[in-house]
Amino acid sequence: MKVRKGSNGDIKEAAAPLEGEKKSRGKILTEYLLLTLGSMLIALEVHLFEIPNGFTIGGVSGIGIALGKLTGFSTSTIIVALNVLLLIIGFIFLGRSCGIRTIYCSMVYAGFLQVLEFIWPVNAPLTDEPMLELCCVIMITAVGSGLIFHFEATSGGTDIIAMILKKYTPLDVGKALLCVDFLVAITAFFVFDVEIGIISVVGVFIRGFLIDAVIESFNSSKYFTIITTKPEEIKKFILDDLSRGATVIKAEGAFTGEEKTILYTVCRRFEASRLRRYVHTVDPDAFVIITTSSEIIGSGFRHIQ
Repeated sequence: MKVRKGSNGDIKEAAAPLEGEKKSRGKILTEYLLLTLGSMLIALEVHLFEIPNGFTIGGVSGIGIALGKLTGFSTSTIIVALNVLLLIIGFIFLGRSCGIRTIYCSMVYAGFLQVLEFIWPVNAPLTDEPMLELCCVIMITAVGSGLIFHFEATSGGTDIIAMILKKYTPLDVGKALLCVDFLVAITAFFVFDVEIGIISVVGVFIRGFLIDAVIESFNSSKYFTIITTKPEEIKKFILDDLSRGATVIKAEGAFTGEEKTILYTVCRRFEASRLRRYVHTVDPDAFVIITTSSEIIGSGFRHIQ
């Protein structure tokens, strides 16, 4: 379920408690720390698993591995060169905000990859189980990419093309990435062998769907419908303690004829448990419906850029 800020005043109030909300320095710092973590995770899995095994499950890393095998040039050098080209495209189509975050993530990713190649050279697979290593690639990439995509950024490379497709088509970012990286994965059949090619294609499909699942998990919120006889206490808690908005509607019980109040509000998952406990404390007889929302768009949540 998606709750959008639109012309309906009630919904707007429920989803947007603070107009003109701006990011604090703490939020910006947290955002860039998570972007750094995501970029380093992707660089780590490329260094430990993709390059030694020859997996080309898409992205500039996949192209870099294939070209590195064919030309003998350093994989990290090829990745940096391709990223520069795609960054220019990203600035043109995605705008300045996404472009700045993408440059930052690309620098962290490429820089950390080169550091790993220098201090921890890995010339062979860590195990003799390619499917096990593919699972590590998929899981680490899904978390790393999910963190980066969550903040409307990319790690560079074909992720930029996926974000452009997401912006201009109905595709989710994971599905868009799947379309782009599938073409890269096919090269593994020609550069390496059939086994690596099959593994790479399977990895692309699983990763694409898993990235969407991770992003949806990050974005999910809780939508509350609270039917109560003590609306003032609950409304005050929502406004003052959670700093969220609410929509209030007067209602009447169909069976008892008793006057009641319905409160609609949305909040983050960690806030939901606090609200649930408070409602139970103030009004144990309150009727509470809690729905998981995959995305909330409006002030205080996500914005369409």
